[in-house]
Amino acid sequence: MTRETPMPIRAAAALVAAATLAAPALAEFREVEAEGTVPQVADRLAAAVEEAGATLFARVDHAAGAEAAGLELEPATLLVFGNPELGTPVLQADLKAGLYLPLRVLVMDRDGQTFIVYEDVRAMLDELDVPPAAPYLEPISDALEALTTGVAEAPEGEMPPETSDEDDPAEGPAPQ
Repeated sequence: MTRETPMPIRAAAALVAAATLAAPALAEFREVEAEGTVPQVADRLAAAVEEAGATLFARVDHAAGAEAAGLELEPATLLVFGNPELGTPVLQADLKAGLYLPLRVLVMDRDGQTFIVYEDVRAMLDELDVPPAAPYLEPISDALEALTTGVAEAPEGEMPPETSDEDDPAEGPAPQ
């Protein structure tokens, strides 16, 4: 005797299968270790963006936002920037790319180490009608990599804020 699966179960299984097939690809994030504090690295990145001729559209201090809401968050600053000469061809290919452009780079602290985090450009646009081999994607990827790796190392003379020995009970009071 053959038993047929009830209609609600078949419908649920079909929905799960459809949702799985339609799910977007997982984001491909790049992380670059950086020297200095989150504000220092974010400042260097903002300066490099402007020096490269791009426009810094926004700077979002997530930790300050959390603090204003009475919550705690590790230091994290999002920079939103772009260059219309590079980004416009992407938008011409698929205007939905405007959901990803201008570019976003997060400077964050994880366990006392600063990281610069961004999404791989080709992976970010993978679900859109932007050809993965489009010649205008490489300059964007190259510029993003150059900017983030270029600011990862602290310039000579830039030091993280000093901490006083008085702040560390194991060290005892600072010598006079």
